[in-house]
Amino acid sequence: MAEIDPVMLAYQVATAQVEAARKQVELRTQQAESTSRALDRLKSALGSFETALSGLSGSEGLRRFSTTFSASDVATSTTGSAAKAGTYSFYVEQLATAHQIVFEDLPSVPVASGGPLVVQLADGTAINVNLLAADADGDGSLSQAEIARAINLAEDNAGRIVASIVTVGGQSHLLLSARDTGAASEISLDVSGLPSGALRSAFEGGRELVAAQDAVIWLGGQGGIRVQQASNTFTGIEGVSVTFTRAMTADEPPLTLTVASDAAGTAANVQKFVDAFNTLMGVLDELTRVGNAEEGTPSAALATDAGVRTLRSRLNQIIRQEFGGLSLVDLGIKADRTGRLTLDRDRLEARLESDPDALQTVFGSARTASRSGVLGALDEYLDAWLKSGSGLIAARKASVQSIQKNLAERQARIDAQFDSYYRRYLAQFTELQALQSRMSETSGLFGQVLSG
Repeated sequence: MAEIDPVMLAYQVATAQVEAARKQVELRTQQAESTSRALDRLKSALGSFETALSGLSGSEGLRRFSTTFSASDVATSTTGSAAKAGTYSFYVEQLATAHQIVFEDLPSVPVASGGPLVVQLADGTAINVNLLAADADGDGSLSQAEIARAINLAEDNAGRIVASIVTVGGQSHLLLSARDTGAASEISLDVSGLPSGALRSAFEGGRELVAAQDAVIWLGGQGGIRVQQASNTFTGIEGVSVTFTRAMTADEPPLTLTVASDAAGTAANVQKFVDAFNTLMGVLDELTRVGNAEEGTPSAALATDAGVRTLRSRLNQIIRQEFGGLSLVDLGIKADRTGRLTLDRDRLEARLESDPDALQTVFGSARTASRSGVLGALDEYLDAWLKSGSGLIAARKASVQSIQKNLAERQARIDAQFDSYYRRYLAQFTELQALQSRMSETSGLFGQVLSG
């Protein structure tokens, strides 16, 4: 009779007792993990699509315009969705500049020579600087660096005036620069609160480096409409922003700006939408793929998920909707039976030639405050899935995590059952082994007696 192994037998029998339950938990755990990864992938894909929608809803809009100047060194420009094709003339008499003054070789003085200093702007802004509290290193004196720091950190400043130290030829000077351009940026100092002395005298002797002045621009050329403003950027033409970079001489011809429709740029923007939508559809295909038993390919984690099927269906409904009596089809965008989009650029261009506003009417905007058109409808629906805490994906993830927690607890109970079974069977088989050993000894004794 072969001697038994209590440890091996106990392990085998205990394993057999819990094997069915353990396999079921392992299978459900794998399914939960696959579902969790699939939901993460879905969230990422929807988030990327939402980002693409936001990008297409920027201030420049989907429709693109090209701008050209008769002289390339006088101005730059950008266009937005409200731009219109046209030609405009300008004469730049002067540029707006930010005021800048310097206080040369400002002396280091005892803290007692400090006091309340008021830095003022022509627009009425008053910045109160307490120089008595400006001794940052506690050495009893005020340096140029400490004065500059006190001005920059003054509660009323908020970056309106920047104080800095510049060194020229071994001499350090305090430089005050206005943040904004225009005549209203002119800086002045009220030193009446400072005691008489070297510091007050130095502040009274500041030298202007750059004057504060407004931009003066003539729309339509010299003798046209005079525009005086603090900024060098002119936004008076709807949908067009022009930033002037230099003043013109008296004998220069007017600067001509030509705004024209950019068909290629517009089509490229529309193609971005088509590509983003098709990329999302590709991910949905992967996540809902149905397996083939004959080919040995398994189904994807969300193959039978009713919520994802609803998502796909709703997205396809939205891209087929009409907005203002028009749809994507009118702009040359068609969907095949799988939901994939294609763009007919010739049809898009023809439609925009006859109806320049069609693109904005159909696509609209995904901006939360002004959702409209296809972009707005898609973005609003995506919110139902992506909203943090209360969105569909967040709810589904919470449900999966709850299932995983329950499965982990069930696995712990199975492990406890296994340990209990193992200890019981180990004791039983150990006792059986001892009994087997005693029987073997008795059998041997009988053999000796019978042989004798």
